[in-house]
Amino acid sequence: MRSHRGYAAFLIPGALLSLLVIVVPLVMNVGISFTRWSGVGTPEWIGLDNYTRLLEDDNFRTSFRNIVFLIVAMAVVPTLVGLVLAAVLFDYVTKQIGPRTASALRSGFYLPQVLPVAVTGIVWGWILHPSFGALNAILTNTGLDALAKNWLGDPAFALYSVMVVMIWFQVGYPVVMFMSGLQRVDPELYEAAAIDGAGWRRRFTSIAIHQIKPEIYVVLVTTTIAALKIFGQIFVLTRGGPGNATLVPAYFAYQNFFEKAQVGYGSAIATVLTLLIVVLSVVFLRIQARDERRDLA
Repeated sequence: MRSHRGYAAFLIPGALLSLLVIVVPLVMNVGISFTRWSGVGTPEWIGLDNYTRLLEDDNFRTSFRNIVFLIVAMAVVPTLVGLVLAAVLFDYVTKQIGPRTASALRSGFYLPQVLPVAVTGIVWGWILHPSFGALNAILTNTGLDALAKNWLGDPAFALYSVMVVMIWFQVGYPVVMFMSGLQRVDPELYEAAAIDGAGWRRRFTSIAIHQIKPEIYVVLVTTTIAALKIFGQIFVLTRGGPGNATLVPAYFAYQNFFEKAQVGYGSAIATVLTLLIVVLSVVFLRIQARDERRDLA
């Protein structure tokens, strides 16, 4: 026990940073959520009025309805597509074409993750522009001009357009994670299954997916949290519009913080969002722990 005490000193800087950057702002945000405050002057204590107001706010409900669609676009679809792409790169491209090609393709899929959000948002804004956008130009030049739309300006298509952009943005992360997980699967398991007559699909679903469950849980947790917190892409692409078609909780909180100077109400939105993220994280972790115990039993 005494030999480990010396390591405590190395934890102090990280603990202090976490306290200053995470804990203190979080506690302050929760406290402000019980007040009416414009950001200047003295906050006025109003108790649970901001939270009562949230329950009656159509915009708040709309933002959480939209976030369900974005969870599908940023967590569910990229996880499924990432599994397929990782399997193709690992089992086919690596073996038939070469590991360098597989690495190059993996890097290409992951590239959107390292590009600045502002850059990707501006580029996609150009692509989806109704007048001079590349997508509508391609549709028009190929005789499909009837399909050309105001992709980000029409409430009927704006959210789905953002979902497509987020699938493109997010899919590289699961590919990298799953390819890393597939590398630790024992090849002898595949060989034994092949001897027993199992095809590639059966080997993938019964062996590979089972072996990379930890990576799947990590991807689902992190991408779901990222979807709940999404702000930058919405800010650059649509600013929550048209109307409230792409409004999300993080941007709704931003509007109340900075555009409407309703800091107390914005803090209440942020507090509810934080609580939801914590609850979902705990649920995911408990499901993962339960599955691991069942596998060990």
